[in-house]
Amino acid sequence: MKVICIGNYPPRQCGIATFTENLVQSIIQAATNQKENIEFEVIAMNDAGQDYSYPSIVTQSIPDKKKEAYIDAADYINRSGADVCLVQHEYGIYGGESGLLLLALLRRLKIPVVTTFHTVLLKPGFHQKEVLVKIASYSSKIVVMNSLAINFLVDVFEVPRDKIVHIQHGVPDFGALENQLMPKPTLWENRKVMLTFGLIGRSKGIETVIRALPEIVSHHPEILYVVLGKTHPNIIRYSGEEYRNFLGSFVSQLGLEKHVVFMNQYVTELELMSYLRAADIYVTPYLNKAQITSGTLSYAVGGGCAVVSTPYWHAEELLTDGRGKLFDFEKHSDLSKIVNHLLDNQSELNNIQKIAFEYGKTFSWPIIGKSYLTLFEEVTTMEIKEGDASLSSFLIPDFDISHLIRLTDLTGILQHARTSIPYFNAGYCLDDNARALILCLLAWPKTNDTRLIDLMTVYMSYIVFMQREDGSFNNYMTYERTAMLDDLSDDAFGRAFWALGCLVRFAPNESLFQLGHEMFNQSVTQLDNIRYARGLANGIFGLYHYVKRFPDQERYQMLLENLADRLCDQYDRNSHYNWNWYEESITYDNGLLPASLYQAFEILRKGKYLEIAEESRLFLESKCFRDEWLSLIGNRKWLRMNDNFDLFAQQPVDALAMVILYESAYKATSNELFIDKLIQSFQWFFGVNDLDISMLDKESKGCNDGMEEFNINRNQGAESTISYLISHIITAPYLIKNVT
Repeated sequence: MKVICIGNYPPRQCGIATFTENLVQSIIQAATNQKENIEFEVIAMNDAGQDYSYPSIVTQSIPDKKKEAYIDAADYINRSGADVCLVQHEYGIYGGESGLLLLALLRRLKIPVVTTFHTVLLKPGFHQKEVLVKIASYSSKIVVMNSLAINFLVDVFEVPRDKIVHIQHGVPDFGALENQLMPKPTLWENRKVMLTFGLIGRSKGIETVIRALPEIVSHHPEILYVVLGKTHPNIIRYSGEEYRNFLGSFVSQLGLEKHVVFMNQYVTELELMSYLRAADIYVTPYLNKAQITSGTLSYAVGGGCAVVSTPYWHAEELLTDGRGKLFDFEKHSDLSKIVNHLLDNQSELNNIQKIAFEYGKTFSWPIIGKSYLTLFEEVTTMEIKEGDASLSSFLIPDFDISHLIRLTDLTGILQHARTSIPYFNAGYCLDDNARALILCLLAWPKTNDTRLIDLMTVYMSYIVFMQREDGSFNNYMTYERTAMLDDLSDDAFGRAFWALGCLVRFAPNESLFQLGHEMFNQSVTQLDNIRYARGLANGIFGLYHYVKRFPDQERYQMLLENLADRLCDQYDRNSHYNWNWYEESITYDNGLLPASLYQAFEILRKGKYLEIAEESRLFLESKCFRDEWLSLIGNRKWLRMNDNFDLFAQQPVDALAMVILYESAYKATSNELFIDKLIQSFQWFFGVNDLDISMLDKESKGCNDGMEEFNINRNQGAESTISYLISHIITAPYLIKNVT
């Protein structure tokens, strides 16, 4: 069996690196003991441009913030002949927000994955939850080191319970190595020693112990508190030794210099074992309950220390049945009482040490290595479950307009939000209110939700207010209801015209129909003033809906033909060898351009429209479907001929444009292959995208504003949420079923 492990590895100095080394060596030893052949490689993570002199078992390394390196590593693993990939997951060791760059590797692997979760949160943030859910979906088995984490994964992250395995954090076999331990340090002779070890940072709460010391010293002047460990490298990077200096000053302030020792060093495992066996009491005064795993705590119990700890999750589980004592967070007076009691009662102290030492034998590294080896044998023989490969079986949540309503007031829909909170400073725009009206008109016949009619009235009132006497429109309005009179654009006009055409076709009552019809005809005179491709496309959409309602109106068919011909002229002027497009660059809303010609062809059956629509669609697909998912052109840098474009700053409105493109193509040609492309485009919202992360906020029911290089833009403005909801309405009829 060949196993490739991904994680931190020594000489990098951190708890995950030490754990990974011990785990790998314990699995190799377990295989040797069972006379099984096993080959191990490690792919190590490098942080912040660092490089390390790794041992030979490390065959590759990944710079944590370089996405291409994750993809290259996946290709290497797939070609390596490995049977299993073992992943050590902790927030902060992989690049991207909450380590999302790891997903680029996992999604490409073709072998079973076993992932050890070092942190599982009860209340994760958006990225923390989405990343962990995706990692779980790619893993054949998940290992947690605390049984409480099983319930968190099932209840919070919706991970199937049968995928989760509980294997404790391993510790050295202290009994077997007793003769190799170093003698007690000279400074510790004739002292009662309390010990805290690990990488130092404010979350460790060491000041709580220092506050407790005066009371302890008054009863036991022989007490010595040893703080063993270097400051965490991430803290050094951003804050230097600020915390350590604070602790030193605090010790001096309380006159405790003879009772506190800071050992600012990273010790070997044998040195650590020696210190643990020499200590009387081990203290973990951590400040945060949400720590599901603590390697330092496991080592302290395994070393037979009498542990006194705050009640974080791992401590609550590990210190039951007389294996230690708990005191409340930051309660230094409670800590001093417990320590004084134990020092006053040597027999009780000895008994806790004995119980802890005996329990530690049950999760020594030899036992843990054997458990992982058994797990590898299981996953390599598991039958791979093939899901329904049909795109039409893709499951989506119910249509929900909660966030749309949240963004809408009596004036219209606000442009922007800070996370899911409406942002009044940005005011309103015609673009969004027109899109919102289209959404409501498309959704009303399929949902019969009366709230949609109320929303239509609001959005229509905004459009009415912004229309000028000549049929053109202003676009922006401040929250104080001041319209910007000099703001004109093809895009804004075209979308308003599109919305009015849609209203003529789908109006739910006579009053909305009558007003929409009047305003549509008032705007028709402005069609000749459209200059740019997207304005022409939006105008075609408006006329398409009007002609669908009134198919015998030849004037409007002629207007439709005029706009389509002008768009084709733009294509003819700009397209040439290897550039089949309407402009000199591909920017935003790109799918709408060929979509409009498909719609024009559906009505007019003019062959040139279909020919150009097909040519430009195929060209756009060559840029946006380079993988098995939709990769949109980001708006930070547009695509020009013979140039590259960014795979980030991707926008939901561009995914909507692709959904509209494929529905338009399907309706014009009846080619069912377009339905698959439509569904693929819609899946972009659900994480089938370059970051492998969902764009939806399950709590607010809004859609996040964009996909950046290392994270999702968590603001949920009007454009993004409307784009998702329209895409939902269009796509749902092509799916077999929905799921709540």
